[in-house]
Amino acid sequence: MLNQGGLFADMRLLLVEDTADVADAIVASFGHRGDAVDHVNSVEDALGALAVQDYDVIILDIGLPDGLGTDILSSLRSRGTPTPVMMLTARSNIEDRVAALDKGADDYLIKPFDLRELHARVRAMLRRQDVDRSGVIEFGDITFDPAGLTVEVKGRPVALVRREFNVLEILLANRERVVPKDKLLERMYAFNDEDVSPNAVELYVGRLRKKLCNSQITIKTLRGLGYQLVDGD
Repeated sequence: MLNQGGLFADMRLLLVEDTADVADAIVASFGHRGDAVDHVNSVEDALGALAVQDYDVIILDIGLPDGLGTDILSSLRSRGTPTPVMMLTARSNIEDRVAALDKGADDYLIKPFDLRELHARVRAMLRRQDVDRSGVIEFGDITFDPAGLTVEVKGRPVALVRREFNVLEILLANRERVVPKDKLLERMYAFNDEDVSPNAVELYVGRLRKKLCNSQITIKTLRGLGYQLVDGD
């Protein structure tokens, strides 16, 4: 789902970067746009995060305290994981950059870089991966425009906060299918968010139901299973 500035609003990123000021700037910039960013600073912690969580994008520094980011990249690609990977490097040597691309990186940036360019490169990677994701979705009497961050019911705009928008996007992407509560939760929050709670999903689903009360679309609760978006017409 696209957020203001063209980024996916419910995007979850893994940032593997050991330089504190660079990491803080990246986390803040993506967080400001509404994305969930999990930050680690070592190969070991990155592999641990990847073992338990799926990501939309990985931003990966090459030089890390306990090894090389390209080792993480090689591990991902050897398992057939297609997640887009942006490599960050202070190395200007063309051989190093070619080697990273040959190992499966989707793009790279040389430090120092402008955060605006990083965001633009990430957008480009996601467009290449899934060109249909930015398209308008129509389901029942709902029109959902991820690029414009708008939702309409019967042609009338409905105002949603970011996480309500995120929940609706996930349910629409899986319309007529059951979405487990933990799947919604992991897409809404980063590891270090302090207000993470399964009750938060219920809260935002409840708010979303109220705002869509004039729609023929229904959000069903299936006890012990999750939520299902269905067309009640």
